[in-house]
This record gives sequence, structure tokens and C-alpha cells, in this order.
Amino acid sequence: MSENADTRTRIQETALKLFIEQGYEATSLREIAEALGVTKAALYYHFKSKDEIITSLVEDRQYAFDELIEWAKSQPRTEETRRELVRRYAEDLRRGRHHEIMRLIERNQASFKGHPTMERVRHQMFEMLTILVEPGDPTATRLRNSMSLFALHASWFLLRDETISDDERRDAALEVALELLHR
Repeated sequence: MSENADTRTRIQETALKLFIEQGYEATSLREIAEALGVTKAALYYHFKSKDEIITSLVEDRQYAFDELIEWAKSQPRTEETRRELVRRYAEDLRRGRHHEIMRLIERNQASFKGHPTMERVRHQMFEMLTILVEPGDPTATRLRNSMSLFALHASWFLLRDETISDDERRDAALEVALELLHR
């Protein structure tokens, strides 16, 4: 990894930690720079605003979602495709900082309401949901299939027991998500 990429990653990680701990609105670029031990000018070289940091954190997730959606659209609309979509989505959530970003969004909902990046994520989620349901499916089937994706996210908020490992949490979420899919 280049020094610039390494610095950029350090900024993202530090900002994400501070945004979660202190809140997005309550965290300044100066505080991020101080936590990193750099000047505000050095931080500005990589990010001009907190908004740019948030956008950069979410962009990688958006590209992965786009690829997954395109893959699913190219497949036959079968139960196995739906199950594989959920499996691939679960695997994608294992990578990166996804659960931390979700925690950030949960704790700072007012700050991100209407944010263009978050609106795009919401649109992508609805697009994935349309792949999991068929026109004419009964309401309960549509809800069950849609909830399969949310089960993958809910495990981070509902299973806060510190004795549960991240792998156990992820495995349980995938098990429940697959069980929710209409057979």
C-alpha cells in the first residue's frame, strides 16, 4: 500500500472511530487531525471535509453492492439465485468496516438524513430487495424474503453479548437469513 493510501486509510479509521464515539456533528476535522498527530493542513490534503470522509467510507461498499446487484440481475430468477445473493451479501458484509459504518449511521441518523451517499445506499438496498421478491408474491413472502437481508444487519445491533464472537454472530445471521427466504 502506498504511503498516501496508508495515510488515507488511517484518516478514515480514526474519523470513523471518533464519529461513532463522539457523534458526527460533535467531531471536528481538527480533532481528527490531533488524534492522528498531523496538522489540519495535512488532513486537508486527503479530505477537505467530514462529508468527504463519510463519502469515501461508503463508496467501497457501494461498488461492492453494485457488483452484487449486477451479478444477481444476470442470473435466472430462482430460489437458488436468491439464496446465493444472500450468501454473497453476507460474505461481503464480513469484509471491510461495514458493521462500524452501520453503527455510525445508526448513532447519527439525523446528521445523515437526506445525505446523497446514504440515499444511494438506500436505493441499492431496495434494488436488492426487488431481486429477492417476485411480482405477485404474497405479502408475507415479500416481507420474509426482504427481512433476510435485514437479519444480516440486525445481528450487529441485537446480539451485543460480548461472549459471542463476530464469526458466531455472522454465522447465526446467515442461518436465520437463509431460513427466512421463501422455499
